[in-house]
Amino acid sequence: MSGSRDIHEYLGEFEDIPGTRVYTAARARRGYHLNQFAMSLMKAENRARWLADEAAYLNEWPMTQDQKGAVLARDYNLLLDLGGNIYFLAKVFSTDGLSFLQAVSTMTGMSVEEYSAMMNAGGRSPEGVRSIKEQR
Repeated sequence: MSGSRDIHEYLGEFEDIPGTRVYTAARARRGYHLNQFAMSLMKAENRARWLADEAAYLNEWPMTQDQKGAVLARDYNLLLDLGGNIYFLAKVFSTDGLSFLQAVSTMTGMSVEEYSAMMNAGGRSPEGVRSIKEQR
């Protein structure tokens, strides 16, 4: 990156990668309380409270309504868009009894078996759309 290039323009390019959310400082700020909620589930007493009444537990956190709705819907792709960090969100799906593989496969529209086979074969192909705005 050249010294004369605008940092916001540079960081904006991260939003043009199909199927990828780069965890930037802006995304971290946006998801701070969401990620703190997720990390709270590391404690057994918090997991018990969460499992007893998810909505009530979420209301203790100063998250946006969109974030709370996405947590309740277990919409992990939307949670990433709203500032969630996948490693923090793992506490949510672990509390639900899901493995990382099970949860991440739901984000791709693939079955666990399909996702596992794709990853064992080397992951997603680098062929295809490489830019959202240019559709190339």
